[in-house]
Amino acid sequence: MTVSLPLVFVLGVIAWAAIKFLGIRLWVAVVIALFGFWLSHTFLAPAIESGTRSGVGVVNGPHK
Repeated sequence: MTVSLPLVFVLGVIAWAAIKFLGIRLWVAVVIALFGFWLSHTFLAPAIESGTRSGVGVVNGPHK
């Protein structure tokens, strides 16, 4: 069974859980999100994308 969730939804749930259960302040979560958007427009973007794809491949396992 395959479940497809938008990445924004998953990140939103993680941010909500961090704010609710870890006591992270809302402004800290906003700063982290803005830093992520800024980082995605730098020369590091290809490395981040490659690492993300590798991580997803590890989680998903080998293709059938």
